[in-house]
Formats: sequence, C-alpha cells, structure tokens
Amino acid sequence: MDGIRIPSIKISDIDMGKCYFNPGCALSIYKPESGQKIMDMLGEYFGPVQLHSICCHHDPKLPHGATIINNCAGCDRRFRSLYDGVQTISLWEVLDSIETLPFPDHTGLIVSVHDSCSFRPKPQVHAAVRSILRKMKIGIIDSQYSGTKSICCGDNFYPLLPIEEVTKLQKKRAVQMPCQDVAVYCVSCIKSMFIGGKTPHHMVDLVLDQETEPQETRIDIYHNALNQYIDKH
Repeated sequence: MDGIRIPSIKISDIDMGKCYFNPGCALSIYKPESGQKIMDMLGEYFGPVQLHSICCHHDPKLPHGATIINNCAGCDRRFRSLYDGVQTISLWEVLDSIETLPFPDHTGLIVSVHDSCSFRPKPQVHAAVRSILRKMKIGIIDSQYSGTKSICCGDNFYPLLPIEEVTKLQKKRAVQMPCQDVAVYCVSCIKSMFIGGKTPHHMVDLVLDQETEPQETRIDIYHNALNQYIDKH
C-alpha cells in the first residue's frame, strides 16, 4: 500500500455547478448539526456547494463529472471507485486551500495524528490535515505508523473478529500514539482511541472549536446504528 498513490481531483478542475458535500453516515449520526455548519462554511468561503446525503453504499444519482467533497475516507473510496463519472476530494484539502478561512486557535494542544485507513494511499490528505492543525496552532508528534504507513484503528475488523479481539487491536493501535491527545478524521477512530485510553479530537470538532465526544463505544451497538442509517439513506 505504501507504493500506491491515488490523486484527488484538482480544486481548479472542480465544476462548481456539480460540486457536493457529503458529510457521511458516521458524522451525520455523531453530530448532524456539524454537517450543516461545514456546509455553511463551504458556502461562505469556497463556493456554491450543494448538500449530498445519499450514502456511499448506494447510487449517488449525480451527473457525470460531479465532485463529492468527503469528510469520510470510506465515502471517498467508495464514491470514486464504485460510481462512474464521480470524482472525489477530501474536505481537508478543500479547507486547507481556502486562504481566507479563519481557524480557531488551539495553542498548547499537541497531538499525534491517526490517519484513516482508506486515505492511506492519499498523502495529499495527510498533508492537508497537518497543515490545518498547524494553522490552528496545534503541535504534532507523529507515530511511527502514520500517513501512507498508517495502521487501522481496529474498527474495520468488526465483525470479522470477535469484539474482544477488536478491542485488543484498538488498544494496541492507541498505545502506538506518542501523545495522549490524538487528532482523528474518522468517527470510528474517535471510539478506538478512547477505548485505548487516549483523548481523541475529531478534525471537524477542532475546526468548529467543539469538544469531541466518544458517545456510544460498544462496537456492536455503534455498527448497528450505522447499518440502520445506511439502509435508510
């Protein structure tokens, strides 16, 4: 995987008449109001982005040449690989590109970054996330396994492995983080880092100057809620 690189669409090539933001099922369950706040931010500082709320597991029903701005790495992977004519770019690349975007000041916070599995072949996303962290005055001490060498937080192994084994993997991944505070950009990673004894900070929460909440950490209950949301959207 370390040798694979997948490019995002260039921001200059985005057709703003076919540009959409999809907050993803996990964020929509975690903090539904945050998706709208990000939409408002994009509308004010980036352009006339439209909301797209169809789950990536279903036909996005978008015109050829559409671009989906993704908050979720899994959404990015599915939209760009499963549906012809759909292009993707991460929310973090877009936000990092906006020179006039004001970010909150988190001076004093030092984090390790847990990079999402499905963004592993996109170093441009890793760079954008760290650029945004620095713009928020956040210090970074990366783990040995980060960026294109990132290791899954453990969540993706459910339900292939028993919950007890998944929990061991979550704790193993968390302990690899040099810092107590860990920046993540996946809701499942919030839970894994929390289960592993770390203090997670979701990038959306950091950008919106909000506290990150672990919420439901029982992995079976959490995934049941995700599956129900996917079925309805």
